[in-house]
Amino acid sequence: MAILSKKAMNFAYGMGAAVVIVGALFKIIHFEIGPLTGNVMLTIGLVTEAIIFALSAFEPVDNEIDWTLVYPELAGGEAKKKDAKKENPAEAQGLLSQKLDNLLKEAKIDGELMASLGNSIKNFESAAKGISPAADGIAATKKYSEELSMAAAQMESLNSLYKVQLESASRNAEANKEIADNASKLKEQMQSMTANIASLNNVYGGMLSAMSNKG
Repeated sequence: MAILSKKAMNFAYGMGAAVVIVGALFKIIHFEIGPLTGNVMLTIGLVTEAIIFALSAFEPVDNEIDWTLVYPELAGGEAKKKDAKKENPAEAQGLLSQKLDNLLKEAKIDGELMASLGNSIKNFESAAKGISPAADGIAATKKYSEELSMAAAQMESLNSLYKVQLESASRNAEANKEIADNASKLKEQMQSMTANIASLNNVYGGMLSAMSNKG
């Protein structure tokens, strides 16, 4: 029988360890509280731990649970294997065929339905062959439409270019007309200037003649 309960022993372990740690701290930093020096605290803690360890020697040992009673494999035993039921391959194949027949009957699939399905596939193949030329014609029509669209785009581009040429020619004609008008005005001004110069020459000649006669 234990001298102290487990709860009391756990409390004694903790408190004894705490006293030892505090005593070691006092010893290391040379701290003192009156008569409680580092040596005194360390001695008290070690004596307390020694007493606690002495008391723990009288604690009863817990009974170990025999797990082999629950799990025989732990004792080196083997669990018994259930005898597997052997099936005859012929019987298994017969059961499979019977299940397949039942499924076909439930789905109402018989020889007549399979023959009808084969005929439908052949008819579909013939129809597909007939559709092929029509598909070729559709492809040719599509190609012709694409080429026609391309030609229309080219015509539109040519029209735009022709329009630009006309505008350029119109601007050139206006520029030529303006140049001709300016040339005509320049010619008139040159003629007027020539007449003025001739008049000045006449006046200058008259002045020279008058001056010569006076001399």
